[in-house]
This record gives sequence, C-alpha cells and structure tokens, in this order.
Amino acid sequence: MKSIRFALLLFPSFAMLLSSCSITKNMTYPITKNYKPDDQQLYEKIVKLDSLFFDAYNTCSTNLDKYGSFFSENIEFYHDQGGLMTSKQDIINATKKNICGKVTRELVKGSIEVYPIKDFGAIEIGLHKFRNNQEQVGTPSKVGRFMVIWEFKNNEWKIRRVVSLH
Repeated sequence: MKSIRFALLLFPSFAMLLSSCSITKNMTYPITKNYKPDDQQLYEKIVKLDSLFFDAYNTCSTNLDKYGSFFSENIEFYHDQGGLMTSKQDIINATKKNICGKVTRELVKGSIEVYPIKDFGAIEIGLHKFRNNQEQVGTPSKVGRFMVIWEFKNNEWKIRRVVSLH
C-alpha cells in the first residue's frame, strides 16, 4: 500500500519534470513585454549608439576605423562560438577577415533593454540576427541574444564588454 501511495506521489513530479524539459527545448527568445526604461534619455542614447555601432559593423569594408573607435582599449568580447577576445586590434582584424562584406546584423525591433550602472555606464541587452550575405536573399537567420556593457568615461561612450550568444 505504501509503495502505491509513493508511486502516486512520485508520478506527478516525474510528469512535471518531463514537461519542463520539453518546454526548455522549444523555448524561443521572447522580448521582455513589460520593460520600461529606468532612464528614458539613457535608453535613447544607448539605442542610438547601438545603431551607429552596427551601421559601422554592417559597412565595415569602408568604416573599419569608425567601427574600431567604439571599443574600449580594455575590451572583453565573449562569443559562444568564437571564445574570448581581449585585444581591440584582434577584434578589428577578425571582423575585417570574417564579417566585412559577408555578414549583416539586424536588430530584432523592440528588443533592446538598457539598465544604468551607477558611476560606470550602462548595460544593453537585446536580440539580433546575422544574415550571411553570401546566401540567397530570404534565407532565414537565427535569433541570438547579446549584452553590451557600455562605459562612460571622459565624456565618451565605449564598449567595454560584449557577450554574444547565437
């Protein structure tokens, strides 16, 4: 009798565990629906910087110097597939070799969140896609998450840390 009661108690837990595993596998990247910026001016500034930075990224064959100017000398770039890079020049060189003219970044509209970091700068979190320009137009791109830590120093915004997940 005890074993039947135990099984009856264990079964719902096991069923919940299985269903949570299948939900995790099918997760999408939802945009935070109730996000409201703590500081609207800061939000607008970081969104503008994101736009300028990725405009330079998307046109880096002609804007490589502008692209590089966004990075701090103390950059840390964490990429789930490429690993860690801590040299600004190495990041610029890798971009020139692997990105310029080959890849275009597209922001997922409405996905940016910005959080102020007292006496330092801000954290930007969002979703984006990268289109391989060598593939047929219309080929679907995977959505990835990103986080950029912006440092405000000497009246300039610089990218200090990047986490890019695909």
